[in-house]
Amino acid sequence: MKVLVAYASKYGSTKEIAEFIGEKLRLRGLDVDVREVTLARDPSSYDAFVIGSALFMGHWMKEAKEFVSKNRSTLASRHSWIFSSGPTGTKETDKKGRNLREVSGPTELGDLSSWIHPLEHRVFFGAFFADRLKGTAGLFARMIPKDEQGDFRNWPEIEAWANSIASSLSVQVSA
Repeated sequence: MKVLVAYASKYGSTKEIAEFIGEKLRLRGLDVDVREVTLARDPSSYDAFVIGSALFMGHWMKEAKEFVSKNRSTLASRHSWIFSSGPTGTKETDKKGRNLREVSGPTELGDLSSWIHPLEHRVFFGAFFADRLKGTAGLFARMIPKDEQGDFRNWPEIEAWANSIASSLSVQVSA
């Protein structure tokens, strides 16, 4: 079974999640390509998809939305999963007590779901390092509280999700 893990990443955190998922799927015997969405050509040659995007202000990156929209008929005809990488910090809830995984987005989830009918969407905590940003973005980024900066990705959680995808695809192959 051939799987495409496609991603849109601004500063590399989501790319690293996609590469990690791809590696875990390979370890489970799947043929996997990991590609940035703008470089993912001919999705019709794949049997299944895992698509992820960084979240910015509750939105998926434009390139990821365009990839899903442009390829919706192919993606909808096969098994697909989507993930978002975004919230940072050690707290699971915001100041209003809402679960960050539920309120972080993407705001386009309804559209994405209606276009391709993913089997599951997951929100993973991401990584954010203000000191790596330059120019105006760096100035604004330095105003983000220190407790929301750093690497907050939960690798065992991401691995468990990748393994659940592999198990689901293994059932499909043997069925």
